[in-house]
Amino acid sequence: MITFIAAITLLILGYFFYSKIVERVFSIDDQRTTPAYVKQDGLDFMPMSWAKGSLIQLLNIAGLGPIFGAIMGALYGPVAFIWIVVGAIFAGAVHDYFAGMMSVRHGGEQYPSIVGRYLGGTTKTIINIVSIILMILVAAAFTAGPAQLLASVTPLSFTVSIFIIFSYFLIAALLPINKIIGRIYPIFGAILIFMALAIGIGLLFQDQPIPNLTIENLHPQELPIWPLIMITISCGAISGFHSTQSPIIARTMKKESDGRKVFYGAMIAEAIIAMIWAAAAMTFFGGTDGLQDALANGGPAGVVDFISKSMLGTLGGILAIIGVIILPVTTGDTALRSSRMMLVDLLSTFWKLEEKWKQSLLAIPVIISTFALTQMDYSFLWRYVGWTNQVVATVMLWTAAIYLLQTKKFHWICSIPALFMTGVVGTYIFYAPEGFSLPYPHSVGIGVVLMVVVAIWFVLQIRKNTIRTVKENSKVA
Repeated sequence: MITFIAAITLLILGYFFYSKIVERVFSIDDQRTTPAYVKQDGLDFMPMSWAKGSLIQLLNIAGLGPIFGAIMGALYGPVAFIWIVVGAIFAGAVHDYFAGMMSVRHGGEQYPSIVGRYLGGTTKTIINIVSIILMILVAAAFTAGPAQLLASVTPLSFTVSIFIIFSYFLIAALLPINKIIGRIYPIFGAILIFMALAIGIGLLFQDQPIPNLTIENLHPQELPIWPLIMITISCGAISGFHSTQSPIIARTMKKESDGRKVFYGAMIAEAIIAMIWAAAAMTFFGGTDGLQDALANGGPAGVVDFISKSMLGTLGGILAIIGVIILPVTTGDTALRSSRMMLVDLLSTFWKLEEKWKQSLLAIPVIISTFALTQMDYSFLWRYVGWTNQVVATVMLWTAAIYLLQTKKFHWICSIPALFMTGVVGTYIFYAPEGFSLPYPHSVGIGVVLMVVVAIWFVLQIRKNTIRTVKENSKVA
């Protein structure tokens, strides 16, 4: 229990102290007029309070990610606490902050456009395609699961449930952000927080104590911690999906100083939620072997349902249904909304898409593609979400590092976690079944080599920037 309480405390301290360091490095300026006012269009760009924006951001980036991912990551034991704390404070929250604030500084641009500014046009094109694919995969994965549960607890069939969810997707993606998202998402965000806090407080009074930290890998199948835990627990530590969602709220911010509360704060809140659910999963089933049996019988949704009902009774059952059905649906629709925004940015190069109705119609082909993927196996979809998600996160961190380098600021707060995540995704792609399925030692070796290669590339960028700075100073002199 001491480890759990210490981890929660560190996350809170990380927000109050490290977030201010990150904000100072970025150098906010509340005298700048934000895109919410400059580009106000009645659809995506419109001013919104930071409190409402924070709750919407939390719901957009969270959904069931910090719940399901944390439960699966709990199979490794209390070592998961370390990754959630360190990952969230020094990587995930920094990643989310720069994704949002760089969007604010560049007129509310989407993630691929920001990448293109600092890593080049070719990278922009590649990451645009990868990001849209990730959005579609997330939306499909976060639709199939809720539809299956909805069909099991109501007279509705799976097909009808899918149709209902996609009807909602279409409405939410086409309407202005303040019509549905701005009104009901803060409520769902509050429910997500209430549910986690209720479970967290209840854990402190359980007969069975929360396990304390051990460096031992407790995974029943003895799967390696590196890099699998960094892929399994993504939304609770660092997730590339967040970089595609942050520009949605960046287009509604009233002033730059709200960014620390909205972007960094929402990530820390999500990490606390992940911490609570990881601890609950470790505690309720008598260890990782019991947790694996529970996952085999009912999956993450069954684990959530059992824990919620055990601790909160009837109310817990209701909240569990709300969580497992509504929360992933709300994440799915904002995934489609951001993919529509990306398509607008991508296609604006070739066609004029200034009219709102033309921009709204781009949601239709994305929805059709997503619907087709929902007919595939959920676990198959989720495997590919995992590694594409962290590739996107790694590219965002390198983009932020180059931005800081070019603006002569302290780039290490982004370049160090970027290098770490390069090793994570490099190793995972070569080791995982959905990758090259190479032996673990070979995969680790390749991951290390990739880290070295990318590190050399970045050192060359530092050298180029230094030479450029010297030339600029000599001209001034």
